[in-house]
Amino acid sequence: MRTTFIVETTGPACHEITGEVATWLKRSDAADGVLTLMIRHTSASLLIQENADPDVQADLLDWLDRVAPPADDPSMSWLRHVSEGPDDMPAHLKASVLPTSIQIPIADGVMQLGRWQGIYLVEHRDAPHRRQVSAVFLGDRSTRKSR
Repeated sequence: MRTTFIVETTGPACHEITGEVATWLKRSDAADGVLTLMIRHTSASLLIQENADPDVQADLLDWLDRVAPPADDPSMSWLRHVSEGPDDMPAHLKASVLPTSIQIPIADGVMQLGRWQGIYLVEHRDAPHRRQVSAVFLGDRSTRKSR
């Protein structure tokens, strides 16, 4: 089974998509198997991270900005790829240190995430974007139908 999730972004942020993915798995009658998610962009990432305290996401974004500030920052004067704006190449750098695909085991149709884990699309660009996350579930389907 496969689908594509669309996530509208408005600038750098962590967008939790755990609920949408769980709903799709339930509607698809997934049973046991593995789910692969891959973001179809080079300037955004996917991440499994704590979803209990929003400060975790804020600190992560702040850290990424320290690692790769905008191209117009004097410390980034060495960048060559600047034609798409000062946030573009730093977004590629950020996406190179975070995953762009993840796999999650599924048991009885439920993602086997930890208690405080959620799935996030991490937007690295300043401008709004319409991001696509490709999802493929490989495994058994339930013999009972969802309601």
